[in-house]
Amino acid sequence: MNVEDLRGFCLSLKGVTESFPFDDVTLVFKVMNKMFCLASLDGELSVNIKNDPEKIIQLREEYPAVSPGYHMNKIYWNTVLIDGGIPAELIKNWIVESYNLIVGSLPKKKQQELENLK
Repeated sequence: MNVEDLRGFCLSLKGVTESFPFDDVTLVFKVMNKMFCLASLDGELSVNIKNDPEKIIQLREEYPAVSPGYHMNKIYWNTVLIDGGIPAELIKNWIVESYNLIVGSLPKKKQQELENLK
């Protein structure tokens, strides 16, 4: 997976926008203005994604390329190094899980707005 693949996949999810709110090397993907994926474009490609707290530790133990979320709440976020060690499909699944966690935490009104987007 490269940055173009990552970007295309994230933008294919409903209601997703992208921006560089912090600097010019951290690409942030949001759904309904809430972050669900941050990509570091400085050096090796990596992403910060939200996970279920019960799954966080398991992923860190199972995959050497998964570590506590850099500059994020380590209870909910992991940093995943995209170096070919983890299959792209698995990373995409984790991104979808992060997206779904964020969507699930939105107020019902925002969830309805998202549902009504084309």
